[in-house]
Amino acid sequence: MKSILLVLAVVFAVNSSSIFAQQKLMDGQRIAEKTHERNEGVTLKRNLIMELKDKRGKTRVRKTIALRKYFGKEKRLLIFYETPSSVKGTGFLTFDYPEASKDDDQWLYLPALRKTRRISAANRGDYFLGTDLTYEDIKLETKISKEDYNYTTIRIEKIDNHECYLIEATPKNIATKKELGYSKAKFWVDSKLWMIRKSESWDIAGNSLKTVKISDIRKVQNIWTIHHILVTNHKTKHETVFKFENNDYQTELSDDYFTEEALVNGL
Repeated sequence: MKSILLVLAVVFAVNSSSIFAQQKLMDGQRIAEKTHERNEGVTLKRNLIMELKDKRGKTRVRKTIALRKYFGKEKRLLIFYETPSSVKGTGFLTFDYPEASKDDDQWLYLPALRKTRRISAANRGDYFLGTDLTYEDIKLETKISKEDYNYTTIRIEKIDNHECYLIEATPKNIATKKELGYSKAKFWVDSKLWMIRKSESWDIAGNSLKTVKISDIRKVQNIWTIHHILVTNHKTKHETVFKFENNDYQTELSDDYFTEEALVNGL
């Protein structure tokens, strides 16, 4: 009789522990939303250095200046290339609208062609100027899309000794899958900072595509700020390192910077 009671007690304890663990897990959709709710200030000016490394180990360096400003809930992001001379003056501008029903506006200015190209929603999964992040990835700035995926919270794991929610994301429909270029993704989201510390993605055919590792997260002017991103493309054996320097949330930025005219004329 005692042995039976002992077995029942163990089973109950295991089940209770499992139920408790499940209760601790936040809904995946809510986790994605919280990555958009963290404090980012109103404006941000910074230098973004991109290091592009091919499979033979050859590295190219791109230096840019990046500006961001919130117009209410609408976010505008501007990136200008400063070096090397072959890409100097190239500019990227995005209007990230809060309405899920409204497609974001994105433009790419190529000075060599003296032409501004509009990036449509169908092209948002294209790679951004030789890097291993897409136009959509650049626009999101390490946040997780609130509209494109269905989410499942898997468990809690530690990344670099930081407690993270591991969530799995699958595109909501075939059209979105084709636009993004991903059939599935996994995100490890810091449960305190609501920043991604790691992500993995798979291509449309279900093959491992790339891994993103985010590090050197520290406060700047009392705002948690990412300083280093490493993206490894498993298909091409290409890597991109993004380094963020001179992050400044206090300098006022004119509204005139965030226009198509400024994209062509420069800062």
